[in-house]
Amino acid sequence: MHQNIAASAAAVAVALLTCCLPARANDTTAALTTGGLEFRTNADIEMLSEDLSISRERIDVRYRFLNRSGADQHVTVAFPMPEIDFSDASNIDVPNNDSDNFLNFRTKVDGREVTAQLEQKALVDKTDVTARLKALGVPLQPRAKATQTVLEALPAQTQQQLLKDEIIRPDDYDAGKGMEHHLAPSWRLRATYYWDQTFPAGSELVVEHSYTPSVGGSVQTGITGQYTTAEQRKNYVHKFCTEPSFVTAVAAMTRKNGNQPPPEQRVSYVLTTGANWAKPIGDFHLTIDKGKPSSLVSLCETGVVKTGPTRFEVRKTNFKPSRDLDILIIDAPQ
Repeated sequence: MHQNIAASAAAVAVALLTCCLPARANDTTAALTTGGLEFRTNADIEMLSEDLSISRERIDVRYRFLNRSGADQHVTVAFPMPEIDFSDASNIDVPNNDSDNFLNFRTKVDGREVTAQLEQKALVDKTDVTARLKALGVPLQPRAKATQTVLEALPAQTQQQLLKDEIIRPDDYDAGKGMEHHLAPSWRLRATYYWDQTFPAGSELVVEHSYTPSVGGSVQTGITGQYTTAEQRKNYVHKFCTEPSFVTAVAAMTRKNGNQPPPEQRVSYVLTTGANWAKPIGDFHLTIDKGKPSSLVSLCETGVVKTGPTRFEVRKTNFKPSRDLDILIIDAPQ
């Protein structure tokens, strides 16, 4: 039995997090929302456990599956990357701008490295321009330096046609030595890593994957400070469940910092794809590492237990996620 898995663009859309940005938006870096592997529901395959570890440096996920049927199940497994483009290149955190694998994604099955295939689509609005760019030898990664280099080396007539068709655009700026004239991509990249996986009849299978998260941040948190509005505070409560004690602690940090609010960072993870199975996740284990003992962390989750100076854990059985994870970390000023 073979089951094809389609990428879910909605699950990996760019999260600009405008609800929580302080007034000085130029001091803010947005995050790309990422999640786990995607499968369609298979009545014969049960997710026995999911072990999820999140820090600002790395996300690790370990799934344990059981094929309860008497026949091998053949499933295409997909990891959709967040869509990216060239716009706001300095305001959205991308771990590795010059690589097709810009999140440094890796996966293993039963301890062995898997070489996943990469599907890329370059889109201008709803038009697929992938084949056209490939025919010109243009890399599809819109934020890579190599892409701009190739675009600017194309014949002038080709450049003019791409400009006319709005596949590229002028990118003129003054870096301190007078105006420079460049070309920039207008397309967005939709990419998915995928591979075909056999789940043996009546057997367990362990699938692991890891990647570098996209971390959003602000030089000053919007929880406190003279620029913070009541609406922004309400949005923090809705998105990160910031309790009064958390807000009080941030206010104390602010006072110690000469009434300047401390910086914040944000990590998002799409957890609700874990609810796609016929049965709930048997054993769910979440570990969050805030990085520094002096940092504060807030998220919307129950049963959170502090298990170390920087570590927090959540354990649930028969778990069916109802919302995604949004984690807020406030670092104490140095």
